[in-house]
Amino acid sequence: MPESTNQRITSVGIDIGTTTTQLVISQLTIENTASGSLVPRVEITQKEVIHRSQIYFTPLLDRDLINAVAVSKILESEYQAAGLTSEMIDTGAVIITGETAKKENAKAIIDALAGFAGDFVVATAGANLEAIYAGKGSGAALYSAQRHQVVVNIDVGGGTSNYATFHEGKAVDSSCINVGGHLIEFDRQGDRITYISEPAKIALQITGERLQVGERVTLPQLRPIVKAMAGSVVDLLKTSTPSGLTKELLMTPPLQFSHPIGKVMISGGVADYVYAEKGPSTMSEVTAFGDFGPLLGWELKVSLEEAGFILEKPKETVRATVIGTGTQSVNLSGSTIHLQENTLPLRNIMVLSPFQSMIPETPQRIAEVIKNEILRLQVDHLEGVVAIALKGPRTMSFADISHLAKGVLLGLEEYLCNNKPLILVVEADCGKVLGQCINASANRPLEMVCIDQLEVENCDYIDIGKPLMGGRVVPVVLKTLVFNR
Repeated sequence: MPESTNQRITSVGIDIGTTTTQLVISQLTIENTASGSLVPRVEITQKEVIHRSQIYFTPLLDRDLINAVAVSKILESEYQAAGLTSEMIDTGAVIITGETAKKENAKAIIDALAGFAGDFVVATAGANLEAIYAGKGSGAALYSAQRHQVVVNIDVGGGTSNYATFHEGKAVDSSCINVGGHLIEFDRQGDRITYISEPAKIALQITGERLQVGERVTLPQLRPIVKAMAGSVVDLLKTSTPSGLTKELLMTPPLQFSHPIGKVMISGGVADYVYAEKGPSTMSEVTAFGDFGPLLGWELKVSLEEAGFILEKPKETVRATVIGTGTQSVNLSGSTIHLQENTLPLRNIMVLSPFQSMIPETPQRIAEVIKNEILRLQVDHLEGVVAIALKGPRTMSFADISHLAKGVLLGLEEYLCNNKPLILVVEADCGKVLGQCINASANRPLEMVCIDQLEVENCDYIDIGKPLMGGRVVPVVLKTLVFNR
């Protein structure tokens, strides 16, 4: 793109969750923000949401498998409502979250949506990844940066509650508990139970409450089990060693509380009931959507206030995840790069950014941090390709680079055993030297791309094109989730 021009692109983002499916269409302005003498850096300078879909119940073939054909029909009808055709969509992202995040679902979605946009990113978001997306989408990340407060965003959906802790705009911790508003299903606006999930059965057993499929229940009968689940959500904000029901429903390691919590934000399907002036007073109000979400939201509010936490309403609640949508921002890597040209191009590479601040000093500690981040984001070593983003000082000594090379190899040992390319994206101007050090330290030839002078964030997606200018630079397309800023 010429430096003097702007470009507007149209992007669609789709969130397919345990209970609901929704989409947002945005127009984005991208332009070169670097001065004329510098390497071009094309960034998003303006974002306008031009269409928000209605919220659909996720179409399923069974309780876990998405009806991809029905999803494509939703997309088609929403394009028509927005006055758009598939040819007018430049890019897009599909995020599959909650209980629907199955491998089979991702493949089915790719096949079904192939004709709707030429450049969809499809990601199945594990619990921690989903938490980060929702926390950025709700505005919690930006709030923590602007107010210099530690903010925990809890995205409470149909099947899970996902926690993301933000400090100075960065996600520093995350967790997930199996509590959501759709764990028990009812006749819509009725009082008869039609389904009880396994997590709900565990909660019933531990609390001693008795509910069964087919029976009719009153609000006083339902409230104790919902109150217990809401209490478990709050318990994870109070202790890193949960017990009882909280321990049984925990799906990931608990929060570590390395920073004191300033504010708590709630997003997701039940969030609007957390911030309501009064709670539901009848079973028909509770089961308006065929579950107990409205009651869970109110009991969560009560539990948070009783525990002394300060609630802050986010800018986005039910649409926190979907407000982020796939887009493109074209960048050029620095001129000191290391790569094998036959490795490129590479598409839809997920970025992991394991170091929140400075890179550790020893190879062992570097490896430990990388392994922990791969575990936290539930990266499957057999599926897909990932890139490691390395933040750090703009200048690094040769000893620092040597330690980094050894630490990266140790941390990615299991990943590299599957013959995956080693992809590193470095902020510092040391890509070529780092690549050479890794080659020298490796016990076998590696397929490697090491590029520098680029800033990417955790959970971004990138494409890396063929080298330009005699192999000195490569074009990098950054497909980030564009959250409400």
